[in-house]
Order: sequence, then C-alpha cells, then structure tokens
Amino acid sequence: MSGSQRPGGRTARVRAAVLEATQDELVERGFHGLAMDQVAARAGVGKTTVYRRWGGPAGLVADLMDSLATESAPHADTGTIEGDLLENARNVLGAITDARLGATFQAVIAAATCDEEASRALHGFYTRRIEEWARVVDLAVERGELPAGTDGGEVIRAVSAPLYYRLVVTREEVTGDVAARVAGQVLAAARAGAFVRART
Repeated sequence: MSGSQRPGGRTARVRAAVLEATQDELVERGFHGLAMDQVAARAGVGKTTVYRRWGGPAGLVADLMDSLATESAPHADTGTIEGDLLENARNVLGAITDARLGATFQAVIAAATCDEEASRALHGFYTRRIEEWARVVDLAVERGELPAGTDGGEVIRAVSAPLYYRLVVTREEVTGDVAARVAGQVLAAARAGAFVRART
C-alpha cells in the first residue's frame, strides 16, 4: 500500500491520523459515505496527501484493514486446544461487540458485497487472522489432541462463522455463552474428524 511506505517519522504519524479518521468516518457514515475530503479534514492533513497516498476510499479501507490485521493479538497458547478455541471465540466476540471495531467490520462487510476492492481488503484481513489462529490447531495435532490432517483454517472458520452470522444476518445478541457453546461444538466436531482434509 502506498499509504504504508516509509513507516518512520512524519509519514507514520500521517498514516496513523488518516487511518484513525478513516475508521471514524466508517463508523459514522459507512463505506459509501466515506469521503476523502472529510477524512483529510478530520485527520488534519492536506487533501492532496490523502489522494496521492491512498487514491480513493477503497485504498483507505484496504490500508485500514491491513493495519488492523497487523495490530491484532497473536493466537492463544493455553496448552490445550479446548482453551485455545475458547480464546479464539472470545477474541472474535470481543472484536465484533466492540462499539468502534464492530461497527468498522460491519461497514466493510457491507461494502464488500458490492465493491471489489473492499472485498479484497476484507479477504486479506481474514486470511491473515485465520492463518494466525490455524496454528493452534496444528499444535493440537502435534500434541495428539486432534486427528492428523485436521484443517486448521476450516476449524477457525467454523468458530467464527456462527458468531458473524448472528451479528450480520440474524442480528441476534452475541454473548459469552454463545461463544463458549460454539467453541465447544467445533471442538467436538474436530475431535470426531469432521475437519480432516480429504485425501486426493
């Protein structure tokens, strides 16, 4: 991303201010209300700087999602797959129920349904997060807690999917009890071999 080049000094401060302003605007106005001029004014930087480095709203969103992925916490390491999947569910729950972060995700998810660049930005974010957390499944396989060949990415997707479904589709409350139940259900399925990769 052009907005992430030369990360030190003033460039880093400008990027941080612009991305914070971008997130504020997303939360308040959604993707389709995201205006470069408003972001520049909110960040206290020149419009030409924002246009030159990010090009347009999609560029801002892509860089924001890249930043959020970079800043996200690493995977848990509780010593058991049960504990790790529960922590994953709690991590997702914390993100989607956070007033600012949850609203950001909802805005980008909505944009991704009709904007290709927003879709790529969202895909890039979740690819990185799934790859990070899939490591807990690989560790569990090594410890003998899960069957050999278990697909870590699919396990992590299975934890996240019901929580996002409630958030975005059915608009149901997502609670700690729901997150814990989902983690337990995915663990039971994984132990039974439901996520073992098919042999080709």
